Amino acid sequence: MNRTSNNGQTRAVAVRIAAVALWFAVWQLASMLVGQALILPGPADVAASLAGLVSSGAFWAKVGFSALRILGGMLAAYALAIALAAMSRASGAVRAIVRVPLTVIKSTPVVCVVVLLLIWLGSANVSVAAVFLMALPAVYFPALEGLDRTSGGLDEVFSLHGVRGAARALGCAWPRVLPFVVAASETVVGMSWKAGVAAELIGVPAGSIGERIYQAKLLLETPDLFAWTIAVIALASVCERVFLRLVRASGNVAVRVAAIVRLHPAGARGERPRGAWRLRGVTLAHGVSNPIDACVPDGGRLCVMAPSGSGKTTLLRTLVGLEQPVSGSFEGPESLSIELQDARLVEGASALCNVALTAGEGLGVDGLRELLERLVPGIDVDAAVSELSGGQRRRVELARALVAPGDSVLLDEPFAGLDDAARDLACAVIADELRGRSLIVATHDAVCASRLEADTLVLAD
Repeated sequence: MNRTSNNGQTRAVAVRIAAVALWFAVWQLASMLVGQALILPGPADVAASLAGLVSSGAFWAKVGFSALRILGGMLAAYALAIALAAMSRASGAVRAIVRVPLTVIKSTPVVCVVVLLLIWLGSANVSVAAVFLMALPAVYFPALEGLDRTSGGLDEVFSLHGVRGAARALGCAWPRVLPFVVAASETVVGMSWKAGVAAELIGVPAGSIGERIYQAKLLLETPDLFAWTIAVIALASVCERVFLRLVRASGNVAVRVAAIVRLHPAGARGERPRGAWRLRGVTLAHGVSNPIDACVPDGGRLCVMAPSGSGKTTLLRTLVGLEQPVSGSFEGPESLSIELQDARLVEGASALCNVALTAGEGLGVDGLRELLERLVPGIDVDAAVSELSGGQRRRVELARALVAPGDSVLLDEPFAGLDDAARDLACAVIADELRGRSLIVATHDAVCASRLEADTLVLAD
């Protein structure tokens, strides 16, 4: 398998090299046919000019001048675009107000923008402003789309477990927005260099790349003109690779920071019965039609059993406020934790970080490691959850629910995909980690009730 993969990579590299060599040959042939270096210099002439440029201090001074302004404008655009996207996500009024000017900017030709900026700002700062205005809408709209798609899923998990503020923004919002920002960046970084150098060519600020390209055009130094063009392409390519690598890495860094923000120091973990539930004639929006009556005392345990489609998941979602009952009423604790039926993990983050994001007081990082290793024998708690099996991922979600603060724990099919040994171990860990809290479990497995020493509620029409 590895040998086949290596052979494929070698062939791909060879094809790319051959393609580059072919176009160099075409370039050389075209230069020979034209016969005028002033019109079309050959690769050797351009390479000599480029070598001379790179070896001079003036070249790097001009690169520094332009790069500082282009990257400064681009980074400022990213910061403001993401901030505006967050405000637009929170407020429809902000969204409507911001959309109009950004749409106009996005549709306006760069040349027109540069001419206006020259009038307002002068030539020295025209590239900063041009890049800023070009990148701002190009980042804002994808970031806003990513934020719009964070509703539901992980957002529900974080909301139910009381994760707010910086921890929620870094642990939930940013990983979900990141793919949209990365996709935008694959275009924005290169476009920033194009817009910045184009602005310099029009404004001709002293000491810039644009000024030198303009001089090469005036003096008919065609090899230098080609060399500077190649230099700009190379700089844009290097910046794009570095920037994209940093942006992609920011996802895991953000989740780690969020976990640190949420993580409490180890300490005493209290144990007292709490988390009573009382259901009176609750009719569900989906599933069984009969009203449900049930009582779970402080520290009590209840297994809700029924075939698929009977309303077990709807019942748990109703109890936590994600759905409303058709009729009836119920009373329960204000604070609770839940493991939902469908997988909702921060995919690029480790199992340890995923659990730490919802952890309450009493369990430090060592305690979280110990819990995960006890619940999922052989797990690498520092590995990304995307690398884990389905059963392992399910137990990571179970650990997340068990360490979250709250007076009651609700689990929706926590043993799905587990064999008997793993299920029995999970039941034992649940019993140990409840510490006086009430428990409601939706499950198909009748054995779970006995393992958890729980009462049963069978949903039936």
